[in-house]
Amino acid sequence: GTGIALSRFVCCRLVALPFMLILYPLVCLIAALNVGYKNKGSKTAPETVSQAYCEQLVTPQDWFSYWRLNSFLAALHEAETHAPGYRQEDKWTFLVEGEQAGVPISPYLKKPEAIVVKDRHEEGGMGLFFFKNATVGGKWILQERLDNGEFVKSILPPNAPLSTFRVMTASRGGLTPDEPRLGNTADETGFRRLPKGHVSAISCVFRAGRLGANTDHDSILFDVNKETGEINRGTRNMHWYKLGLDKIFTCPWTSTEFYSEHPDGGKGDIKPIKVQGQKVPGIANVLEQTCLSHYLLLPDVPLVGWDVVLSSKGICMLEVNLSCNFFKGSFDHDEYFRFMSEYFNFLDTYRLKKKSD
Repeated sequence: GTGIALSRFVCCRLVALPFMLILYPLVCLIAALNVGYKNKGSKTAPETVSQAYCEQLVTPQDWFSYWRLNSFLAALHEAETHAPGYRQEDKWTFLVEGEQAGVPISPYLKKPEAIVVKDRHEEGGMGLFFFKNATVGGKWILQERLDNGEFVKSILPPNAPLSTFRVMTASRGGLTPDEPRLGNTADETGFRRLPKGHVSAISCVFRAGRLGANTDHDSILFDVNKETGEINRGTRNMHWYKLGLDKIFTCPWTSTEFYSEHPDGGKGDIKPIKVQGQKVPGIANVLEQTCLSHYLLLPDVPLVGWDVVLSSKGICMLEVNLSCNFFKGSFDHDEYFRFMSEYFNFLDTYRLKKKSD
């Protein structure tokens, strides 16, 4: 990671310009020298340093840079088009409008209007908390806890959290913000089939939660072949989330951890847990449901990262992430860059047209 928030360097133009023109190239050089150091003794080490420097400076290939590019597209597209689909990043809006649109959302409690949570030992009015349901204007969404389905349980240790699949989908509807469904209309049963070429799944990653964790934010990221459902080797990206300048010197610069098994397997009474090579059952249906959900709910948003759960109650869409990242999943780079280029070219034209009008 960067050690400190990059937002500090764009607080104003006087700081941003020296950062981009001086500091960032210097950081890229240090990163390239680090690559060369790992290849020391090789005859191609100088050439490796040169190639690594050019790549990091102009065409970085790390997952974080793709995340920044996706986020930039989302911010620019929303600012220019004001597409209503961006409302779905609000979790309550997503649940209400998703339910109305026929998206398989995670179930939420419409009753009671409020709940009280008490600590079993505290006295004197302490350890007492009140939560007003969002259904009556409160800020809290009340839901029963979902459990992992049988297949997901089979590739996780006991006491693992609800573990999701991050499915990235891409829609062409944002290129025609006034008609994001490209002229397609619903029949008497609504939209139940996805028009060809409108929304596609571009990557899928299984986030295998760790033993004893509350959520799958602490997880191993296993890339999933979206054609066959076969799970490939896993890795981690937690070193990117460390803050503080000292972390630059104490954290690994790149991920060097790879897993074919869940790392919590084989500990104590837990049997080894083979993950790589397993096949996600019904992957075609999972991706089809996710693409259809994109089309039903926010066809005017270019990229959506879905947190999909294969729960004991079936497929559930937990939420959408519109400044989304691939979580180190594989994807077709040529197809992705064509898609992004088409959107940025459209936004340039759209902005100029607005100014001329």
